[in-house]
Amino acid sequence: MPRIAASIVTYNTDSDELDRCLQSLSPDIFSEIFIIDNSRNHTTRSFCDGRKGIRYIASDNVGYGAAHNQAIRLSLKRGYEYHLVLNSDVWFDRDSIEPLLRYMESHPDTAALQPRIVDSDGRLQYTARMLPTPADLILRRFLPSSVMRGRRMRYELRHIDHNKEFDAPYLQGSFMLMRSEALRNVGLFDERFFMYPEDIDLTRRLHRHHRTMYVPLVTIVHAHRAESYKNFRMLCVHIVNMIRYFNKWGWIFDTERRRVNRTLHPHRRLT
Repeated sequence: MPRIAASIVTYNTDSDELDRCLQSLSPDIFSEIFIIDNSRNHTTRSFCDGRKGIRYIASDNVGYGAAHNQAIRLSLKRGYEYHLVLNSDVWFDRDSIEPLLRYMESHPDTAALQPRIVDSDGRLQYTARMLPTPADLILRRFLPSSVMRGRRMRYELRHIDHNKEFDAPYLQGSFMLMRSEALRNVGLFDERFFMYPEDIDLTRRLHRHHRTMYVPLVTIVHAHRAESYKNFRMLCVHIVNMIRYFNKWGWIFDTERRRVNRTLHPHRRLT
């Protein structure tokens, strides 16, 4: 069995939520589980104290990707072959990880993997997506859903059979199983992004050189809270970081985006 570590970023996270997530991670499989606490919450620290295989890291509120990077650097230093980035609001059966690791071991060209993800009611979440345009990430927040419905379905690759595996350039960050060697090659999360587009940015960098796969071998549950839809401050954070993302990769002229997305929608004219 290859060596694997996991990291979970918390911020005043409910202990019951964190416990349910940790119950999914078997100590027989995971060499180390990092809890990076961006709130330096005493309750979270006390919750982690004495738990086998758990390493608590008290962090300043540096953002999602930068917090995970603290753990990923330690994971790479310790020589773990794989690293799992995980949200605290995710849970799954303990036997879910082994088939995913077997897939990674038998597909050395795969740098990152995401399983089938459903919400707490069992509805499929379309978390493997094409590379977004500004309309996909910004305009849809302000235009009626009926206007953006067709574009959203294309962006979320709903035309692809999600009962089969496929190579997607963007894997949503709630569950990202990544190969350490690939991370050494392309780098970690871009810490200029405080929250939201860091998973898009990292997946597309991995996708340049490797496969980044949706593989429905197992199903996990993600109780997605969509905070930026409920909290004005988080909406502002979302928009600012989306602007940073498009400033980095291009707003209208992004030739890589056009080329990659064309392979997913070969019969459509895409920007």
